Amino acid sequence: MIKVTILYPRTPGSRFDYDYYLGQHMPLSAQRLGSAMRSITVDRPVASPPWPEPAYWAICTFVCDSREAYEQAFFPHMEELQGDIPNYTDVTAIVQLGEIEFEGP
Repeated sequence: MIKVTILYPRTPGSRFDYDYYLGQHMPLSAQRLGSAMRSITVDRPVASPPWPEPAYWAICTFVCDSREAYEQAFFPHMEELQGDIPNYTDVTAIVQLGEIEFEGP
């Protein structure tokens, strides 16, 4: 299994519209990627003393059986999904692809 992690850095002066992201972009992503995804999650980091201010606005993960399955689901919709990014943020996302080596508890 693979996990695609998308991190949205919290940089000075940047913006992130959670209402749009959660209400529009993520449902669109889930619809376009469909059943190829085993799971899709969005983490909304929170500031909570004594913990430091979060480094990211949001962290999204897509879990899929294989890189090929993810690419087959994503590439046909890549232009549409990436074109929607300016509607919710002005930061450049960090994308990481990884193999899931351990799943607990």
